[in-house]
Amino acid sequence: MKINLKSSILLALLLGSAAVFTASIPDEGMFPLSELSRAGLKKAGLKISEKDIYNPGQIGLVDALVRVSGCSGSFVSGSGLIITNHHCAFSAVQFASTPQHNYLENGFVASTQEQEIEAKGLTIRITDSYEDVSVRILNDVANIADPIQRINTINKLREDIAKEAEAKDPSIKAEVSEMFIGKSYVLFRYKTIEDVRLVYIPRQDIGEFGGETDNWVWPRHTGDFSFLRAYVDKDGKPAKYSKDNVPYQPKKHLKVNPKGVDENDFVFILGYPGRTFRHRPAQFIEYQQQFLLPFTSELYDFQNQQMALAGKNDKSTELALATRIKRNANVMKNYRGKLKGLRNIDLIGTKKKEDQDLANYINSKPELKAKYGTLMQDIDKHYQLVLSDANRELWFNNLYSGIRTLQVAGLINSFKTAVSNQQNTSDRQKIFDLNIANVKKQLDAIYESYNLSADKNIAARMFSEAITLTDKHTIQTIKEKNFTSKEQAAAYIQQAIDKSKLNSVESLYSSVLNNVNSLINYSDELLNLQKDFGSEIIIYSEELKRREGVLNQLMGDYVAVKEVFQSKNFIPDANSTLRLTYGNIKGYSPADATYMAPFTTVKGLIEKGNSGDAEFKYPQPIKDAWLAKNFGPYTRKGTNDVPVNILYNMDTTGGNSGSPIMNAYGELIGVNFDRSYDATINDFAWNESYSRSIGVDIRYVLWIADKIDNAQFIIKEMGI
Repeated sequence: MKINLKSSILLALLLGSAAVFTASIPDEGMFPLSELSRAGLKKAGLKISEKDIYNPGQIGLVDALVRVSGCSGSFVSGSGLIITNHHCAFSAVQFASTPQHNYLENGFVASTQEQEIEAKGLTIRITDSYEDVSVRILNDVANIADPIQRINTINKLREDIAKEAEAKDPSIKAEVSEMFIGKSYVLFRYKTIEDVRLVYIPRQDIGEFGGETDNWVWPRHTGDFSFLRAYVDKDGKPAKYSKDNVPYQPKKHLKVNPKGVDENDFVFILGYPGRTFRHRPAQFIEYQQQFLLPFTSELYDFQNQQMALAGKNDKSTELALATRIKRNANVMKNYRGKLKGLRNIDLIGTKKKEDQDLANYINSKPELKAKYGTLMQDIDKHYQLVLSDANRELWFNNLYSGIRTLQVAGLINSFKTAVSNQQNTSDRQKIFDLNIANVKKQLDAIYESYNLSADKNIAARMFSEAITLTDKHTIQTIKEKNFTSKEQAAAYIQQAIDKSKLNSVESLYSSVLNNVNSLINYSDELLNLQKDFGSEIIIYSEELKRREGVLNQLMGDYVAVKEVFQSKNFIPDANSTLRLTYGNIKGYSPADATYMAPFTTVKGLIEKGNSGDAEFKYPQPIKDAWLAKNFGPYTRKGTNDVPVNILYNMDTTGGNSGSPIMNAYGELIGVNFDRSYDATINDFAWNESYSRSIGVDIRYVLWIADKIDNAQFIIKEMGI
């Protein structure tokens, strides 16, 4: 049965059975659309009808929501104008920037639609409809015992169902999302807009004020907002970028309330939160705390040091590496925040107690013991295997994203194999001609953020680390090189990169990819090394696939029996599908004898700037306007200042960046962009006492547009 956003939706289809959530402060709050009637919104303070948010067969606030690549956003005018975060548009601004026109540093203001420029790499997705397909998938794997066959079948079915949906309606993009691992699956249909343009981007010392020092930190004073526009062809259909395209006309756009909100006001968010893992056992948290979080954060820290050095005296290199550095830094600080939070609340200990209580409950019920009697032991057995070679898996997971020359080698080896496998010269030429443009397109994307010096140093670090991995963590390809020291391993990979023609796009295109014969005849140590890694990874991947199949079944049972034990159905973990969360504008006490108020001001921004730290540099017009008390109508009631950022106790995670913050009447009063450092563990656990999210106050957005950047056209278009 198809469930359209314009037709009836039943929660039972999405979650498998009915669930009841009644609390003014929910214990978790990423509600699917069909949960709105059970979420306690009116009791919490919502002044409009829940049907004004989402109502089958009618237009609601959900129709103003978009997914901006990996972020969220919302329409704020009838001409396709979208507000999202500065950091969500960052990569597109980087691609549009040059040393002569540095939009990243200086900002971009298009006062007319003709001045708007392509936002390369950004796409807009609008949720169109969804339907539950759990029965179809789970019935097909019910009698499959082999874990690899089971997970392969599930993945194949998910792909097939999506392709079927796209064949029926070529205008949509379809995905089957796993709502509960091994338990429920939902087909989502999306409208995708490919022509996205930059409209108004504040300068970097506004949009990134505070830099990495303030990232994931409160108090915050960051103007993390951007305006984009969605375009379609003249028939209103999605199309590639073209000057002939016209602004998209959304079914709904949000009304902006320039008066903002005050402390304790009810607020809610609609958006596309990325991934949470709240319904996992203690061993999963142990894997995160002992392996994934420290390994990744330390590696990314080193990578960023090398890339920063590479761009220190070269503006072109600095711009080319900016997005990689920003993404790494964001993940790095997030992971370190998670580590701090996990240790502070001892989540492993809490989960162990919960799991032991669940095991006792299973053993106390004969009917459950008969079905789930070995479940907890099987889960422990699985994770002991995962922990036994975790560093090996993490090293391989970061091999190609870290060492970009090896990523190039993998692409060249694959292309070379495809051409060489042809039996005659004409077939080889045909395969070469058919694929060379696409291969170069992929290579261009890699080389856009490539630097030889940084790549060699990152490679040296990874190889030096690899020879210290022992037992099941061992990287066999490295071991077979018989390196006697870290220094020898580092020198080997640096020399291999130095001698390879893959270390620059110019030498690769002119000598290796010049023609069929130059491709087939070229070989070097780097290509041979990548082949060895590839062979090892293929073998290891089969084992990882087997484990994925085992875990899929275990977690399906784990959630099912836990729901029985706790006498409730859980909200599905976030998985980039549309959700609602709500709460209040609210401060908190992150440490003994401290209280953090929920608003920051321009005064606080200037005070930070007085430190002299380069990350707290801000435009002089901000200080001039503040000293002149040129605030316009954008001050917060009871103060003589403009509010900059706001704090609230809503349940958000990655992917909620750019989500519209709305007041009790469904009016836009801010844009979500971050969490406090203590709330980085939201992915694993949410708690009202420490989970706080951060947004930019709409009054600051309007003040910057009006008084600082002379972008009054934005205010006019939004109907203020």
